[in-house]
Amino acid sequence: MKFHKNVLKQIWSLSLAACAAMFSGQLLAAKRVGADAPELLYTGRIDFSNPAAPLLSWPGSSIKANFTGASLSLWLNDTEGKNYYDVIIDGNTLHPFVLEAKKGEQRYEISRALPPGEHTLELYKRTEGEEGATAFEGLELADDGQLLPPPGRPARRMEIYGDSITCGMGDEGANNGRDDLASEKNNYWAYGSVAARRLGAELHTVCKSGIGIMISWFPLTMPNYYDQLSAVGDNNSHWDFSQWTPDVVVVNLFQNDSWLIDREKRLQPTPTDEQRIQAYVDFVRSIRDKYPNTEIICALGSMDATANGKWPDYIRAAVTRMRSEFGDKKLDKLFFPYTGYGQHPRIAQHIANGEQLAGFVRKKMGW
Repeated sequence: MKFHKNVLKQIWSLSLAACAAMFSGQLLAAKRVGADAPELLYTGRIDFSNPAAPLLSWPGSSIKANFTGASLSLWLNDTEGKNYYDVIIDGNTLHPFVLEAKKGEQRYEISRALPPGEHTLELYKRTEGEEGATAFEGLELADDGQLLPPPGRPARRMEIYGDSITCGMGDEGANNGRDDLASEKNNYWAYGSVAARRLGAELHTVCKSGIGIMISWFPLTMPNYYDQLSAVGDNNSHWDFSQWTPDVVVVNLFQNDSWLIDREKRLQPTPTDEQRIQAYVDFVRSIRDKYPNTEIICALGSMDATANGKWPDYIRAAVTRMRSEFGDKKLDKLFFPYTGYGQHPRIAQHIANGEQLAGFVRKKMGW
């Protein structure tokens, strides 16, 4: 009798294991979709030198898709294990799946219980080149799932050059908390991204926390950085400006210059007012050289560089000079007000600034 009970127990255990394995197999059955699938919509300065594993490095780089099936997984190969992504399913921007990338090649299961029908995916890079690059190696759908035709690409185009404000540094942090954590840096809610969504525009964001035009917190300035294909540090990659031309460019720089020159005294000899204005003119003219017919908005804020008129006045003077000396009529200026908050703008401030920018562009462009 004792032997009979043990045999029954073993048979019962084996049966449960078999059922579990079969059920698990049904749940995990999946089809792999390559990163080069034509149904995927890529946005941003993305390195496609390896079409099977395109590299995402700039904040705001994104991949969109429409698909069917109950499950979704992503394959990523991250260089540093420091990046964060929003995975937005069916337009749920308030409650995205926040993906913390691990170093190396990894499979990330997003869901295995999506409701029947069609779904949308947006994979959005929250972090910047400081956190490294990520190779996208495709996705997995349920065995009966499939990719559908891709979303339409917006006809309107915007591009922004900026620093940590534009990147979204600290925007998800508590008002009285730190604002330098990668986990709380979310470019999706930075003012430029907010404005682009309001305007229905495709956005390229070229930014680096701590960067300036004349001086940065590191040995690299925006005039040496803005033309890179890769956002990871100072490198020899080159972006082909001819392949994507924006309708509007926003330049939001000089915040770090104001700190490092006036407060930290790190640029010696201290540049004159004329040299500061000329440095700004030179950078904007380099952008104009790439985009002869694009509207350029020279912006500043919303941190303390706009607390008084000094640094905004440099920009005003630069715009006036470019209009008179070069006959550049497609130039304007916009300043985001300083609220008195001493750290990087939080989401509420970014939304307000994004609305301000969207209204300005809408009026300027007739959008």
